[in-house]
Amino acid sequence: MSSSAGESETRVRENSREAVSNVNQNPDNLEVAPGTVHEGIEGWVPELASEDDIRVALEKAFDYRGDVTVTTRDGTKIEGYVFDRLAGDTLATSFVRILPKDSSPRAKVCYADISALAFTGRDTAAGKSFEAWIRKYWEKKAAGEGHLNLQPESLD
Repeated sequence: MSSSAGESETRVRENSREAVSNVNQNPDNLEVAPGTVHEGIEGWVPELASEDDIRVALEKAFDYRGDVTVTTRDGTKIEGYVFDRLAGDTLATSFVRILPKDSSPRAKVCYADISALAFTGRDTAAGKSFEAWIRKYWEKKAAGEGHLNLQPESLD
């Protein structure tokens, strides 16, 4: 048997041992990808004093699950949902894309043209985690409420 074949066989045995030991582990303990933590930023008006402040605030706006109001340097206000951002090397080459609340066509705004940002819309998913939903379900069941069903609550 050649040296490389022996090394390969050893690697296969080691991988098999790891696979067998992982079978007996709790899958929750094997999870290594961190979840997203949603901050309570509803109503926040960030100070946009530096390039980093603008980039951080617009990244949070992208992760936000409600509407924001963007004010441009010419005074135009666009209220809507930030559905995309294109981060370039400079503010002049970076853009945020917004679905306006008033059903206007999608807006594309250059980072350099933004003078103010406000998290004005309600965070539609705040307090609506799966754990909160299950807790409410069991509370209703314990209270004896009839006709319980497993339907999601309205986001409105």
